[in-house]
Amino acid sequence: MSHAVDEVPLTLEGRPPKTLGVLDQGALWANLGVSLLGFSGALLLLNPLGNAPLSLAAALVATVVGSLIGTAMVGLSAIPGTQTGQPAMVLLRGLFGAKISYAPTVLNIVQMLGWGAFELWVIAKAATAIFGSVPYQVWVIVAGVLTTALTIWPLGSIRLLRRYVTAGVIVSLIWFGWFFLTEAPPHTGGSWTAFAPAVDYVIALSVSWVPMAADFARHSRSSRAAFAGVVGGYTLAQVACLGLGVYAVAMAGAGAVEADGTAVFSPFVAVPLGALFFGILVLRESDQSFANVYSTTVSLQNLMPRVDRRVFSVAIGVLTVAIALVVDVGSYGAFLGVIGAVFVPMFAVLAVDYFLLGGAHRWNTAENAPSRWSMLVPWALGFVAYWLTTSTLSAGWWGDFWQWARDLIGFTRQSWMNGALGATLVAAVVTLLIGWPRRRRSSAR
Repeated sequence: MSHAVDEVPLTLEGRPPKTLGVLDQGALWANLGVSLLGFSGALLLLNPLGNAPLSLAAALVATVVGSLIGTAMVGLSAIPGTQTGQPAMVLLRGLFGAKISYAPTVLNIVQMLGWGAFELWVIAKAATAIFGSVPYQVWVIVAGVLTTALTIWPLGSIRLLRRYVTAGVIVSLIWFGWFFLTEAPPHTGGSWTAFAPAVDYVIALSVSWVPMAADFARHSRSSRAAFAGVVGGYTLAQVACLGLGVYAVAMAGAGAVEADGTAVFSPFVAVPLGALFFGILVLRESDQSFANVYSTTVSLQNLMPRVDRRVFSVAIGVLTVAIALVVDVGSYGAFLGVIGAVFVPMFAVLAVDYFLLGGAHRWNTAENAPSRWSMLVPWALGFVAYWLTTSTLSAGWWGDFWQWARDLIGFTRQSWMNGALGATLVAAVVTLLIGWPRRRRSSAR
């Protein structure tokens, strides 16, 4: 009976337990901050524009600055979940109204399915680097089963991560760091020219977690614990992860990693006891797929609040495995980037309305919450601002369209501009302009 009380309720109607302290939250976000994808992602950190490599000092400073900015956004988006006890997509009922919240919920479900499949692909590829004789498909299925099991007992899984997995991850990172610092070729040359785009890239890595922060923070004992866990745990882990990635890319060769991102795994396996410690990191990667599948589950509950989440967990787990087995998930990346840009301005709107315009005292997450069409305006303008100010535009028609839009309005992007910060600023200011007169009228009454 106590286990049931200490776990996530089966339907959205249940009362969420407040069992996660700052160490639980910090361990969860520290584990999420260490990503196998982050190792190969160091290539983009070092040379975000493709023609202006950063110096080692510039890359490390960009990592710290971008991580702090990005995790502060994630931490702020977590606090309303702690205070209301509601997951992220249900919180959007208070921002947009119940019916309008279904649109971003569907978008979130689509992107979480994609990211979940992508993580299973990464786990399988990394496991293959250790055990080359075992087929990729076997590792996908094994990772999918483990992911689904973690999703059925989410709070128990977080406590398990804190007690056992986090210590192994810390030891593994120290082990690899020691060997990489002594064996990697020195990183010489470079400049600070592409510092702003590098910060843009690191922020993007962090804020990709914004749509799910409240899913876990709703079980935090306090808002302070949720915020500190996100900012402290994720920042430290991401800085360590990208720092190791810089050296791993140097050892594997930038050309090899650019041709195949999984080539960055070879230096890890090659060090003494590398297979053992890299295996710990591969096992830990399952918390990334767990986080994505779990957030898909609670997002679905915004649409169907009385369905048992365990049914959703199994169904989403099976679907995620199927996608990882039959779809070229590498080609999904550009679409996921477009979808991700949706949520940065959206949660900027939520933060301003909730923290600055009195939303915390009137937040309505009921199934009949009235529609608030005016909140779509700052969200949409923030989305536009993201693509006008981002440092990188994807190849193909999407990038061509936004370059055409810049030319049409005579907008020239400056080197210091940042997509996530541009979207946040525009969405926040417009939200204030719309909401402040309404708040003053309410105060007068």
